[in-house]
Amino acid sequence: MTKQQKITLSASRDIPFNKLMLSQSNVRHVKAGVSIEELAEDIARRTLLSSITVRPVLDDSGAETGMYTIPAGGRRFRALELLVKQKRMNKTALVPCIVRTDGLAEEDSLAENVQRAPLHPLDQFRAFQSMRDKGRTEEEIAAAFFVSASVVKQRLKLAAVAPSLHDAYAEEEMTLDQLMAFTVNPDHALQVQVWEALQRHYSRQPYEIRRMLTEGAVRASDKRAHFVGLDDYVEAGGEILRDLFQQDDGGWLQDAALLDVMVHEKLAEEAEGVRAEGWKWVEVDTEFPYGHTFGMRRIHGEAEPMSDEEAASYQALKAEYDALEAEHAEADELPDEVDARLGEIEEAMEAFEARPIRFEVDDLALAGAFVSIDSSGRLRVERGYVRPEDEPVEEVEDTGDVAPEAASVEDSDDTVTSTTDDEEEDDGLKPLSDRLVMELTAHRTLALRNALAQDPQVAFLAALHAMVLRLFYRYAVDSCVEIEPRNAGFGSQVPGLGDTGYAQAIDQRHETWARNLPKAPEELWEALTEFDSCSREALFAHCVAMSVNAVHDPYQRRPRAIAHADVLAGTVRLDMAKAGWTATGDSYLGRVTKARILEAVRDAKGEDATDRIAGLKKAEMVTAAEDLLVGTGWLPDPLRTPPLPEEDAPEIKLIDDADGGPSDHEPDTGEAQSAEDGGEPAIGDSDPMEDDDPVAGYAFAKTAAE
Repeated sequence: MTKQQKITLSASRDIPFNKLMLSQSNVRHVKAGVSIEELAEDIARRTLLSSITVRPVLDDSGAETGMYTIPAGGRRFRALELLVKQKRMNKTALVPCIVRTDGLAEEDSLAENVQRAPLHPLDQFRAFQSMRDKGRTEEEIAAAFFVSASVVKQRLKLAAVAPSLHDAYAEEEMTLDQLMAFTVNPDHALQVQVWEALQRHYSRQPYEIRRMLTEGAVRASDKRAHFVGLDDYVEAGGEILRDLFQQDDGGWLQDAALLDVMVHEKLAEEAEGVRAEGWKWVEVDTEFPYGHTFGMRRIHGEAEPMSDEEAASYQALKAEYDALEAEHAEADELPDEVDARLGEIEEAMEAFEARPIRFEVDDLALAGAFVSIDSSGRLRVERGYVRPEDEPVEEVEDTGDVAPEAASVEDSDDTVTSTTDDEEEDDGLKPLSDRLVMELTAHRTLALRNALAQDPQVAFLAALHAMVLRLFYRYAVDSCVEIEPRNAGFGSQVPGLGDTGYAQAIDQRHETWARNLPKAPEELWEALTEFDSCSREALFAHCVAMSVNAVHDPYQRRPRAIAHADVLAGTVRLDMAKAGWTATGDSYLGRVTKARILEAVRDAKGEDATDRIAGLKKAEMVTAAEDLLVGTGWLPDPLRTPPLPEEDAPEIKLIDDADGGPSDHEPDTGEAQSAEDGGEPAIGDSDPMEDDDPVAGYAFAKTAAE
């Protein structure tokens, strides 16, 4: 029987660093892994942890020369070389080496790199946790391994996942992305429950894991969380879950019930302050439906004027701002200190400009306020709304225009009773009969219609006057033009409608106009005649826009009106995606069938994306589709603007009357006398108002229109 030869290991030897040199036989040529600088720092901290494999350099006779080449361990040699250059290590320092003489140098290099097994990530997580348990801080661990503290926190989070999930990860039953998703919630029992539930799912995507682990929680980006404040929520005992591996918008608030209590308590406290102002009523809610003020009259208070001291401070700030701007007008980029100072001045000026609003005592006793939270989580107070039932009843004065005996003047058979000369002499001049007045005014009405039809500018003004009366003034019947815009209400069936950008733009525009129109309806006509053409057109466009109703109501079908809405949308090139609408679980995806969800993803992202989510359950599919549709601009059919056929597209021509001449639709009679000739300015003539007028002028019209 042949005796098995025992293995003899290569000899180890401490060799001075200056006797070592790199070998051309090293198979590693591509840089990878830890940098030479980081490795040098690690050696300086812990010394060399593994020997370097070397081969003796032989002369022509085969004798050793005392020099050694390094076929494997070149990175360690370069790190030592860097320490020598930095004079942190002597060039004669002894380096532990394994001396090899058998085989090929290339074989040594390849074997050392191939046979070395990398550390499993789970072992690294556990090692960091072990160091943390032994008293090392996260910053100390990060410094020891040349990584950031956030990386250490991530590794410690992964180490804190349930042990059974670690086992699944070690056995490659779970991916690293899935393990990272489980760090969202530290509850081990819930983690295991979710993992077991996922075994029955077709897909186990990380976003599904996060959704299941945060179900019932409230996003930190929710307006209620912003209103209460995360610090106050935590101080009250609330817990926030964070995701260290992806953007989480601040995390998830676990105690939704606590959050709701804090929101209502803070709202009630804020409402008490508003109620103390003296309002007749105050309504409080986290959110009111869009259009909740429809049908109410709005009272606008007066801004408190600046005191002499405040005005002087404001002017000083403005002078400093103008001086800084002028001084650096030619500079490509402002110095940091100048830019910071300009920002401070702007904030200070805005504080002065945001004047408190003062209401009359009678108005406070008549009107009320709504207290809620806006979309960004700030307090929203809407003051000065008068309910219809609280409107004061106006007493109708008896003018005495019609005498009691006038009723007998008109016969019931529509014949006019003639009077004798004696009766007239006895009774004096009697009032005209209702019948006669009706006939005379019928003639006047037709003549007025005919005259108005020949003066488009006045007709435009009359239509504008009628619409403004009905949109901005309650119980206003001060116009003979029977044009009545209807402002359709939407009620509470459209949640979140008031927080959209387009709804807020409409409200802001309406508020701007309301503040700059006269308070009394009988003063409106004169005010409109003083507007320039740009202001009148902007106000007219707003009034017409407020009357648009393109809502598909199942109880009142209007197919022709909806068809016209498509034409109107095409003409103004409406794009709901650009306007700000996006497909979310609340707005669309969670309220349609799975087939509709797949249809949306297919339209926006193609078949591959559709196939990836086709096997998901409804809730998971909604979440996945919401992520996939972000930024695609996809819209459901009711929100799409049908393209108009090119031959059917309406051509919009605007009358250009800037030169004061007659338009194609207005006959030039040659009778109008211009203001330059000494006559009164016509309605259609350009008549700019004074610069200090807050209503008219192109700048105001443009602001209101935008």
